[in-house]
Amino acid sequence: MSAKRKPISKTWIDPDDAPELTPELARRGQISIGGKVIREATGTLTRRGRPPVGDEPKQQVTLRLAPKVVRYFKESGEGWQTRLNETLEEYVAAAAPGKNARTVRSKGKAK
Repeated sequence: MSAKRKPISKTWIDPDDAPELTPELARRGQISIGGKVIREATGTLTRRGRPPVGDEPKQQVTLRLAPKVVRYFKESGEGWQTRLNETLEEYVAAAAPGKNARTVRSKGKAK
């Protein structure tokens, strides 16, 4: 090959630089013997994200939306995700009591 290759550089990490095993770390860690888990881990070292707020905290989900929907809300500026959530909540609240939200569709489409 005539293409230039970048040199591979691996940074060596000294095992002595690992954090000290404290009683807290040992208490929270997973215990396994011979590959069999005796006790599951009870936590992590760090907590990512904001803690849940309220009696019914929001759930993080991944979904696919039509590009025009995302563009519409993003163009409205900062806080677009909150506005999208509020719009969905209004839709659910407007659905007739006792009806599945899936049967209440715009343009007369129902599944």
